Amino acid sequence: MKIVYKNREIEIDVRSMNSFGRFIGLMFRSRETVNLLFDFLSEGKRDLHSLFVFFPFLVLWLDGKNNLIDHKICLPFKWKISTEKPFVKVVELPFNNKNKKIIDFFVGKERFK
Repeated sequence: MKIVYKNREIEIDVRSMNSFGRFIGLMFRSRETVNLLFDFLSEGKRDLHSLFVFFPFLVLWLDGKNNLIDHKICLPFKWKISTEKPFVKVVELPFNNKNKKIIDFFVGKERFK
């Protein structure tokens, strides 16, 4: 999928999750897993969590046209991950070598550790 950020586009491979997949997300997976896309079909605010996620990951909140609304680096075992802005889609990108350039694009090289 193409994501627009600061008038630039970046292509990210994602796996679209069904309703059960949205519940599980990155829980119990390894950091080498695929990037996940959650499409909620309508705009709103929803909280995420990183319980039983054993590695850091980047969350991208998107509007219906795949424009980046907000992003945040998430650490393992956090009860609440949220943004104040309404969104339609969420992409979760595990911190791994495959995603290094993508994460650098959004947050810079100094944050990828």
